[in-house]
Amino acid sequence: MDLTLNSGLYERLASTLGDFNSIAQNREGSKHAAVAFTLVDCAQADDFAGIEYDSTTAEQAAFILTTRAAKLSTHAGQRAFPGGRIDPGESIEQAALRELEEEVGLRLDSNSILGRLDDYATRSGFVISPVVVWAGRDVTLTPNADEVERIHRIPLRELLREDAPILESIPESEHPVLKMPLGNEWFAAPTAAIAYQFREVTLLGKATRVAHYEQPYFAWK
Repeated sequence: MDLTLNSGLYERLASTLGDFNSIAQNREGSKHAAVAFTLVDCAQADDFAGIEYDSTTAEQAAFILTTRAAKLSTHAGQRAFPGGRIDPGESIEQAALRELEEEVGLRLDSNSILGRLDDYATRSGFVISPVVVWAGRDVTLTPNADEVERIHRIPLRELLREDAPILESIPESEHPVLKMPLGNEWFAAPTAAIAYQFREVTLLGKATRVAHYEQPYFAWK
C-alpha cells in the first residue's frame, strides 16, 4: 500500500471519511473533548524505539502522537493525540484545531479537516470526538512544555503491523482491552481505539466500530 504523503493519499482519505457515518455517544453528564488525528510527513521524525526511520521514510505519511507532560494532574505520561475539552460555543472541529495549535504549535484552518471518526466514551468521564486533519509537508511542531513532554511522528505503516491490534481480556468487562503496537512498546485505548479505527476505515476500507473496546486500568482514573 502506497502511504506517500501526496495528493493521492489525500483524496483517498477524504473520500473514505466522506462516506463514513461517524457515531456520536451520549454526552449527558460527561465532559466533552476533541482530539486531532493529524497527518504530517516523517521528514523530521522523532525516532521512536523500535521504529525504523531511513531516507525513504521522509516521504511517507505519519500521524502526530504526543507523550503527555509528567506534571499533568490526569493521564500524565500517557500517549495521546493533541486534544482537550471543548469550550462553550466551540464546534468539535474548532476545538480540535485550537488544541492542536496550543499543544504542538501547529496552526491550521478548517480546510485542513478531512472528517470525523466515532466518539469514544472513556472510563474517566469523557466523551472524545476524533477529528482527522491533514497538515501536509514541511510543518514545524513545537511542544507546549506545560502539556506535552515529547512529540512523535509515527509512520502510518506502523498501524498496519501484523501484530495489531492487541486484545487482552480483563475480568471486569465482557469486552477486551485494545492496544496498538508502537515500535518496541504499545499504546492503549482510547488513543489506540481511535488509531485502530482510522486504520480500518481509511486504509483498509472497513466500517469497523471501536466504542466497545475497553481501556487498561491506568486509564480509568
